[in-house]
Amino acid sequence: MRVLVHGSELSAATAAAALSWVGHRVTWLPHVDQPWSTLRRADWLVGEPRLLDQLESGLADGSLRLAESAEEALQRPQEVIWLSLSPEQRGELDTLFMALDGVGNQQRLLVNHSTFPVGETEHLEGRMGAGSHAVALSDMIEEGRAWETFTRPSRWLLGCDDDGAEARVRELLRAFNRRQEVVQRMPRRAAELTKLAINGMLATRISYMNEVAGLADSLGVDVEFVRQGMGSDSRIGYEYLYPGCGFGGPNFSRDLMRLADVQSASGRRSALLEQVLDINEHKKETLFRKLWAHFHGRLEGRCVAIWGAAFKPGTARIDHAPVLSLLRALWAQGVRVRLHDPAALPALRQEVGDHPLLESMEGDPLEACHGADALMLVTEWKAYWNPDWRRLADLLEERLVLDGRNIYDPAWVAAQGLHYRGIGRRADP
Repeated sequence: MRVLVHGSELSAATAAAALSWVGHRVTWLPHVDQPWSTLRRADWLVGEPRLLDQLESGLADGSLRLAESAEEALQRPQEVIWLSLSPEQRGELDTLFMALDGVGNQQRLLVNHSTFPVGETEHLEGRMGAGSHAVALSDMIEEGRAWETFTRPSRWLLGCDDDGAEARVRELLRAFNRRQEVVQRMPRRAAELTKLAINGMLATRISYMNEVAGLADSLGVDVEFVRQGMGSDSRIGYEYLYPGCGFGGPNFSRDLMRLADVQSASGRRSALLEQVLDINEHKKETLFRKLWAHFHGRLEGRCVAIWGAAFKPGTARIDHAPVLSLLRALWAQGVRVRLHDPAALPALRQEVGDHPLLESMEGDPLEACHGADALMLVTEWKAYWNPDWRRLADLLEERLVLDGRNIYDPAWVAAQGLHYRGIGRRADP
């Protein structure tokens, strides 16, 4: 099929690479604010396994071509228009639809792979020519695993009200639907709402577990026992049941806000969703509060090492990342920070600039601990899981480890002569 992919989101880059890889003739029209010359150097793209190599391979063999304008993209007839835009770019589609009108009335399939308001796919179909159809295909791509989640999906949530359109989508994605049936069809509005509702449920589980961890702290209970007990109940399970110092990310956070907007627009107020968001923002400063408690509020002039800035391992993004709230709280108290991250330092520098209380570190993570009073683990990169504990104990002036992801064994850390404070867990030498 001839496919036009429009957008500069991770989902757009992944779709362009994967669809051209399996034989479709793909034209990629990046958003005007992020042309290919910018995208090819973006840390989030460079850090995605296989993705950049696949894009460059497609460009080299001609299965993928780039366009700088909608008119250029439509010089060849396009059977499928694949939209992967951010919610903020929804109002910028006039140029594309004007170009579509300019090349005559053709029967096309529009695949809405963007997180737009519920009902937007129906509106987009109304802007297409007679005989064209629009479907909603929920974006389930995971940062750090984009290629894998697109090419080996666990499911495709397809919002479709026409049998012919469904057949065309199935042909488009046939190469990624071979091992097992992964296409789940439902009405368009249902698919759009389902995508938002899934992330709302996952966020609720995380925030609820964080509330339980706070209670466990107050009662002197190790929350790991509670987590294991809850997860062993088949009605609950273990997924997204790990307490931590808050979640972030461009898609997860954005989908929650979009779900809140949908609730508000429908005249309904979601006290639950508001509480979930409030708990998450509160948890982003939990390591700061533990530091404050340990030193009885005397923080000015101290130095803290931080391991991890990205909102999760495997990505260079810091969108809504807990480290941003944590840094603001530390700097407000005059705390110097030595921060290490294997991928997200450029994004952090772009966000906070050259702050006088920040020193970003590359190379050995332990180097960030020189002269620091305490270590804060914020992102659970694999490089941080098994440090040289003897050397770490010698480097940290106050021998305090604040584990924001509960990846360490409290008893083991304490046995190395360190004070351990996790999320609902603690141990002392």
